[in-house]
Amino acid sequence: MNMSGESLLVILVVCLVAGWLAGQIVRRAGFGLIGDLLIGIVGALIGSWLLPQLGIHLGAGIVRAIVNATIGAILLLLVIRLLRGGTGWGRRW
Repeated sequence: MNMSGESLLVILVVCLVAGWLAGQIVRRAGFGLIGDLLIGIVGALIGSWLLPQLGIHLGAGIVRAIVNATIGAILLLLVIRLLRGGTGWGRRW
């Protein structure tokens, strides 16, 4: 399988946006560039696997990719929060 540079760039941007959105929704703050990217990548894997299993098909194209990855990232952050207990990630003043 051959992947062009543009395809890789689109995947990275989608994952970065999804990680940032999930951080804003769950935590009301991002995790930094690398953290948002990693959360978006794992969220994209979760969302692209879980949503079709549940029979949920949202949108098309890049919007679908962002929505799926964001939903997966939100689920990931909520599971992490449940496993760590409490609010997790530290307290803000």
